[in-house]
Amino acid sequence: MRYFIEFSYFGKHYFGYQIQPKEISVQEVLENALSTLLREKIKTTGAGRTDTGVHAKKIYAHFDTEIVFPNNFVNRLNSFLPKDIAVKNVFEVEANSHARFDALFRTYEYHISLEKNPFATEQSWIVSNRKLDVDKMNEACKILFEYSDFSSFAKIGSDNKTNICKIFKANWEIRDNMLILTISADRFLRNMVRSIVGTMVEVGNGKVTLMKFREIIEQKNRSVAGTSAPAQGLFLVDVGYSFIPAII
Repeated sequence: MRYFIEFSYFGKHYFGYQIQPKEISVQEVLENALSTLLREKIKTTGAGRTDTGVHAKKIYAHFDTEIVFPNNFVNRLNSFLPKDIAVKNVFEVEANSHARFDALFRTYEYHISLEKNPFATEQSWIVSNRKLDVDKMNEACKILFEYSDFSSFAKIGSDNKTNICKIFKANWEIRDNMLILTISADRFLRNMVRSIVGTMVEVGNGKVTLMKFREIIEQKNRSVAGTSAPAQGLFLVDVGYSFIPAII
């Protein structure tokens, strides 16, 4: 049987979701907990591989097993996990369902704190010393919809077969002195959202004009874009699929 698992994690102590040869990852911790509880080796495939330090409010992975789940499975699994990883649901799905390839969209949020806030240092980028023009940053968001090749925002050296992405939504809003970008696309390149944020902050503080922002995209060259925003402000908040599996 194949199952989808819905979970979240606070990424500070992890080198991303995907297993690393010498560093701790969310995947390793999750698989160890599943393997211990089910008493067999469990391998998971995640919906994405978030970067080091990035958080996930909602992410999925799939795994296969013939083991009958014990009673109160989700609560028991959470008892095997550290406090910064939490499982919400486990769904039974079709045998060919795939957490990564069946995803129709992914949605991220990036949080920028507009004031010094000791409670936001691990969950946002503090830019209290800068005045940002949010209207111009939203105009830059509209420019994103005109393009599909985002090579200028892809991490140099990535093994992407293509840098083509379709962005469905992108907008900035202020919530309680927190400036938040919400961005959805069919796929994202490695480091793409943080590169976009870093460049848009330069639009907001007047260092990059809207015309220059357009030129940056058209040059398809990472070196002309802004510095990547810090990882701690980035959250994967949703992954969408065409099916709604039954909760077991």
